[in-house]
Amino acid sequence: MISTQSLIALFLAYLIGSVPTAVWVGQIFYGIDVREYGSGNAGATNTFRILGKKAGIPVMLIDVFKGWLACFLAHWFSNYNPDSIQFANFQLSLGIIAIVGHIFPVFAGFRGGKGIATLFGMVLAIHLQAALICCLIFLVILIFSHYVSLGSMVASFSYPVLMIFAFHVGNKSVILFGVCVAVLVLVTHQKNIERLLKGKESKSYLFKRKSQN
Repeated sequence: MISTQSLIALFLAYLIGSVPTAVWVGQIFYGIDVREYGSGNAGATNTFRILGKKAGIPVMLIDVFKGWLACFLAHWFSNYNPDSIQFANFQLSLGIIAIVGHIFPVFAGFRGGKGIATLFGMVLAIHLQAALICCLIFLVILIFSHYVSLGSMVASFSYPVLMIFAFHVGNKSVILFGVCVAVLVLVTHQKNIERLLKGKESKSYLFKRKSQN
C-alpha cells in the first residue's frame, strides 16, 4: 500500500515536471508561444530552433533539473537505504511522474514537450556515470551531424547498453527503465526519423557557421 508520504512525493514530482519552461520563457521574454511554431513541442529542442541558444540553453538546463529534482525527492520522502532496490524503484516512479508532468503539464493546458531533457535529468539521478557518457555521445553526434534528434536517439540507446555491459547494474527495474528510455525516445521521435530519412530534419548548430564570401 502506498503511504501518504509517497503520494505527496509523487504529486510534487508531477508539479515539478509540469513547470512549462519553454512556454513561460517564450511568453515572458519573447511574447510568443513556442508550441505554435516549429515542431509544436514545448521543449528545449524546439526552443533552440525557434528562439535560439539564449533561450534554448536555460530551458534545457531547467528541464534537466526538473527530472533530477523529482528523483531527489526520494531522499526527503522515503526511509529506504539509498543503495537499496526499493530506493531506486521509488526514484524511478518519481522521475516517470515528472516526465508525465512535462508531457502533460497542468500549468500549460496539458500541452507540453517530449520530455527528453527531463528524462535526461532523471537518468542523471539514477546512474550518473552512464548518463555522463551518454551526454558525451550526444554532443559528439550533434557536433558532427548537427541533428539534435539523432544525438538523442543514439545516446538513449547507449544508456541500457552501458548499464548492462559497462557497469553491470544488477537491479532489473533499472535495466528495464534503461530499455524503456530507448523505446520511449524512439516512439516520440517517429516524425524526426521520417524527416531524417527524407533529409528534411532541421539542423542545430552549437557554434556559428562561418559566413561564406
